[in-house]
Amino acid sequence: MNSFGRLFRLSIFGESHGAGIGVLIDGCPAGVPLNEEDFLADLARRKPAVQGTTSRREPDRPEILSGLYESRTTGAPLQLFFKNTDIQSADYDLFRDIPRPGHADFTSRSKFGGFSDNRGSGHFSGRMTLGLVAAGVVAKKIIRPVAIQAELVEAGGETDIERAVDRAVKEGDSVGGMILCRIDSVPVGLGEPFFDSVESLVAHLIFSIPAVVGLEFGAGFEAARMSGKDCNDLILSADGKTETNHSGGINGGISNGNPIVFRVAVKPTSSISRPQNTYNFKSGRREQLVIKGRHDACLALRVPVIIEAAAALVLADLMLLEQKIPRIFQA
Repeated sequence: MNSFGRLFRLSIFGESHGAGIGVLIDGCPAGVPLNEEDFLADLARRKPAVQGTTSRREPDRPEILSGLYESRTTGAPLQLFFKNTDIQSADYDLFRDIPRPGHADFTSRSKFGGFSDNRGSGHFSGRMTLGLVAAGVVAKKIIRPVAIQAELVEAGGETDIERAVDRAVKEGDSVGGMILCRIDSVPVGLGEPFFDSVESLVAHLIFSIPAVVGLEFGAGFEAARMSGKDCNDLILSADGKTETNHSGGINGGISNGNPIVFRVAVKPTSSISRPQNTYNFKSGRREQLVIKGRHDACLALRVPVIIEAAAALVLADLMLLEQKIPRIFQA
């Protein structure tokens, strides 16, 4: 399905080369100050703008269709829409018969009987994250003073991100990346044991982001190599502050008041210009595929703001459930 959340619930719709991309936010408190300009900073961070990102250029100017009156949310569903203008759909005709390795071309063809829109990868495109970022702008407003910051700390296995990306561009290849996210001023008590733990809900939305292949909280996989003595976070005060933060700010699925810290692994962009031998459904044999068109050499460059949005959306829902946010917003 294309919806997430319980009290703060969002649904995304559209395709990469269709009329546009949109998001519907249900459960947003009334009275939140909001206008189109509020979205521009985070939307700009998601746009391709540096070496290693696609040459596709979209204005990404939000149209607020409902849920807003006199620059305040009304409490009714908030709907935003972004028109697609810079499309080159012919670049994708070949992939109907020759699915790109690593993409959803094959699985979408199989699941939907060939009826799915493959232009620009359709509903499977990274462009769908536009709706997440837009919804994240609203979520960031209502969870304050909780603050979220994500950054790309590694690309292609190197901390010299620019060098790794430049090499991939020159070789007609792509590289992945590692993103570090930190959430400060998190109240104690968010989340539930087991199925609605903070980690479970964050993971649910993070893994909805195209190209995400890994997630770890706190010490993460390194904890498997540690002893309990070294891994345990010693409590220093009544507010739950700890000496270390190997648990990533979560115990028993519930926030413990320390910063929530997690890392996200993003795989290399699947569309590369280097020749690849793959299966052609029309001929019934493997053939050489050379992918043309506009693609990111390092998709991870544009992902930090999407990670922030996903984290904000989860926290907005959890804070509403825990009654940390009133249904009528006090600005």
